[in-house]
Amino acid sequence: MAQFDEAAVRLRLTTDLQQVERDIYARTHGEQAISPSEGIDGTGVTSEQSDEGTALTEYERNQAMLDNDRALESQIRAAIERLDTGKYGICERCGKEISARRLEALPYVTLCLDDQELVERGGA
Repeated sequence: MAQFDEAAVRLRLTTDLQQVERDIYARTHGEQAISPSEGIDGTGVTSEQSDEGTALTEYERNQAMLDNDRALESQIRAAIERLDTGKYGICERCGKEISARRLEALPYVTLCLDDQELVERGGA
């Protein structure tokens, strides 16, 4: 079994999960729309029209960050489940222990370093 402090790992994962949940809530319930100013600028374009591009860019950026947060939330929840079932710290690909150092850096990681490198290189 991989060498790690289960209580410390659980605390870190729980804390990380709470932060990600707060971030998701803020992104989905916060002010996301840019409130356009009234009136027309010097080009004859309304402020609303000129802000439209900025609003779209901001929306797309927010959506990308929300997608990343949701993916991270899923990874953290899966790590907590692995901890609960005794599979935490075991590579999902080869079944070997994931190094404690790797788990400390990325507590929700599912692959050992060798298998992660294989996957990144496109190996089977």
